[in-house]
Order: sequence, then structure tokens, then C-alpha cells
Amino acid sequence: MRFAYARIMQETNALSPVTTALADFEQSHYLDGAALAAAVGPGGHEVAGFFKKAELAGFVDGATRAGATTVPVLSAWASSGGPLTRACFDTLLDRLVDGLRRARGAGLDGVYLALHGAMGVVDLRDPETHILRAAREAAGGVPVVCTHDLHANLTRERVAAADAIVAYGTNPHRDHARCGRKAAELLDGIARGTYHPTTAWRSLPLLLGGGKTIDFLPPMRAVFRRMRAMERRGEALAASTLMVHPWIDDPSVGWSTLVVTNGDAGAAERLADELADMCWARRHDQPPAFASASDALVQARKARLRRKLGVVTIADASDVVTAGAPGDSTHLLRSILEEGAGLITYAAVRDPDAIAELWPLAPGAEVALAVGGKLDPTSSSPLPIRGTLLSKHDRPGFLRVAVVSTGDLRLVITEGPAMVMKPSFYTDVGLDLWKADIAVVKNFFPFLLFFLPYNRKTIFVRTRGVTDFDAAFRLRFDGPMHPRDPVDDWRPRDRARRDPG
Repeated sequence: MRFAYARIMQETNALSPVTTALADFEQSHYLDGAALAAAVGPGGHEVAGFFKKAELAGFVDGATRAGATTVPVLSAWASSGGPLTRACFDTLLDRLVDGLRRARGAGLDGVYLALHGAMGVVDLRDPETHILRAAREAAGGVPVVCTHDLHANLTRERVAAADAIVAYGTNPHRDHARCGRKAAELLDGIARGTYHPTTAWRSLPLLLGGGKTIDFLPPMRAVFRRMRAMERRGEALAASTLMVHPWIDDPSVGWSTLVVTNGDAGAAERLADELADMCWARRHDQPPAFASASDALVQARKARLRRKLGVVTIADASDVVTAGAPGDSTHLLRSILEEGAGLITYAAVRDPDAIAELWPLAPGAEVALAVGGKLDPTSSSPLPIRGTLLSKHDRPGFLRVAVVSTGDLRLVITEGPAMVMKPSFYTDVGLDLWKADIAVVKNFFPFLLFFLPYNRKTIFVRTRGVTDFDAAFRLRFDGPMHPRDPVDDWRPRDRARRDPG
């Protein structure tokens, strides 16, 4: 067996005014051919700075163990952000198609694609379906299996375009490689004729629910346990619950359940229904209320012992870069400067103009400038600061970075996405987390794992921005949507979405 593999992945926030261009992929993560094979092979680092082993490495490992030959095509990943420009999408798709056509020349038995499932493109609906269809055609009609983030938004066309879809089964996500290995098992079985995949899925008019949506905590723990039991007991080849990225611009947005069985249509339908009912029963468990910036600083100040033992981590939930926010909000920064005296705080902001102003200066220079509030001026306004330029850095993915000290705030200003998810965002620019009282992150979930050695208290803050949960209510829906609207039964909208005829 000979399988090609590729990734085109970005999670889109339709409310962000900052579009995503080809350069954003090429500066964040872009590999092809031999370089991709080396990155996902033994000793490689699949996505430098983020993941040593993710879906593609898992797929290659699983396929190799099954005796298959794997053919690297490309891996393109960009930080969550605004919609891709059409030129960016078309270029990436052309490169994928060209690579698959070349691979087809030596014979192909299947294709594996790692896709996020909540990508948006300017003036193009459901881009992942376009990718799946183009890949199948370019590869000569062979089976195509894809994996999704569990915040993907399924569509009728997407489900029809793939032989099987498998989503992550953890939140925070920590099973990327396992998901890739599962895709390899499915693709190998389909190509050899031992698996005859039958898929059933449900689409719920549910935007927010499930509380914190953590897989190992109530109220979602029982759902994820049931999914794992379906696979472990052989009831399903794959079972997925997709708790959608709510800021995607698609009228049929919503949670989905999806089950793949080995030719048993009745079981697939029954199990997809069961998972949908379990999810719907948790719709009234809404995300927790978040603190104001002022309240968060009061809480952090009171946590004296915790600050001595580590840091208080404040998540800027209104400006979550890993959910597509521009990363240039100044609301929390303003409160830190006005109310955070005595608290050594590390924080970040994206501002290419400020970087251009700071870059000619030498470390130690006294500076006065306005930062933030320029990429998304409808959410916040620029913040004047005075301080000392501590250091400058060139960092892959973040591009040019400058660190400015102003009072007790150490502000990391980035030219690229201010994606604060790992401690290395701060430590790689010379900031010692053991010397901080507060570390600000721009992430919802994965930071909880990465900051575990340092974090002694977590506070989520709401100010105003495009990753506020209710900001998604401004998007267009194909009917009533919970929790914005009263919805008693998920089935009418599900039927209309899956069978619009």
C-alpha cells in the first residue's frame, strides 16, 4: 500500500478584521517533500515550537506499522486568525493538487489529510470540502480519510466528500498523534477492503454548552467516555463529538456527532443519535462567567502564597489568539498599568507598527509609544506607554519581537501573532517565570497543560473582543440557535441540515 499525506490547517474567526495570507502559513509552519518526511519521522519535530509529534507523525507511524509506504506532500499550518484570502487558499490548494498528481504517478492507494474543520476563506463556503474533493480527484479517486480538531463544523457536503472523518477525543487537545494513527488504521483497512466505512452524523443547533467542555471533567466526561467505549467494544471504528468553534461564518454552524462503523448503517445511526442526545442534555451547562480585569487583579494580589510558589495565570478570554483574535487588545493591559502596581506581570500584544518604531533602537533605550488597538480598533484603542526597551528578537512564527519594561509590566510586543500558549513565549525572550507574579496568556485550554509547572491559580478575564462567546451571536444562522434563542428539540434543524431536499 502507498499512502500520501498532507496538512492544510487554520482555525478561522470570522469576526477578526485581519485576514490570513500565504505568508502567515510560510512564516508559521510550511514543509513539503523530504523536509516534511524528516519532521514527522523518528527524531523529528513535526511543528517546530509547538508539537513534536502530531497527526502526521501519528499517521506515518501507524501506516508504517501496517506495512504501507507513505508519501509526504505538504504541511501548512497558521495560527488561528481571520479568514484566508482567496489567493492564499487557491495557492495552497494548487500545491496540494500538484503534489498529489506527482505522487499518483508512482501509484497511490489512499490519501490522508489533516484539516482543522473550522477554516474560513473570503467569499468561499466550506473550504475543507473543496480540499477533500480536489484531493480525491488529483489522487485518482482513491479513498480519502481526514482528521479534524474537535471544534470543527461539519457539513453535509464534507461528510459526503470523505470516506471517513476522525476528530480529536480530548480537550485540551493532547491526542493529535493518536488521532493520526487511528486515521492510518482506517485508511489501511479501507484500501485493503477489510473496512467498509458507513458514516452517520447529527448536526445540532447548539453553539455553546457543556460547561468548560473539558473531556475529563463533568458535564462532558460521560460523553467522551461513551465515545471511547464505542470504539473499545467494537461498536464503532470511530466516534467523534465536535464542540464547534462558534465564530465560524456558516449558517449551519453547531455541535456535531459522527460515528463510523464497518458497514453497519443501523448501528452508526443509533450511536450518532445517542451521542447527540447526550450533548443536547448538556446544553444548559454554559461556559462559566469570567472576571473583569479589575477583579482578576484583586484576586491575584490576594493570592500571596500562590505567587510565591509560582505564578497566577490570567487568560485574556476576549482576545484569545488561538481562537482567532488579532491579539492587540489593550483593555487588560490598561488595567494592569493602572491597578497592577507591585505585581510583576508578563503580558503580550501584537503591534507591527510599534515593532517598526522600536526596531532601530538599541536595548536600554527609553521609549514612549502607543501600542495595540490598531489591528482591531473596534474592540480597543491604542495604549500610550513609557518604558525601557529590554531586548529584541527574531522568532519563527512570532517574527520580530521586542520586550519593553514599563513599571512592573514586562510587555512582549510581537510583529506576528501574539500566541501566548506556552511558557517558552516568555522564557525564550529572557523573562524568568519564577520572578513573575502574573503571566497573561491568550489561549483557552492548552495553556493549562503547558503552564502546569508554574501555574498556581488560573483566572479567566472578559473585557471586550472577538472571542467573547456571545460575540458569535452576531453571525448569521439558519434558524434558532441555543443559547441565543429558545430551542426545545435539536431534531428538526438536524433533519433540515442533513437532508435539505
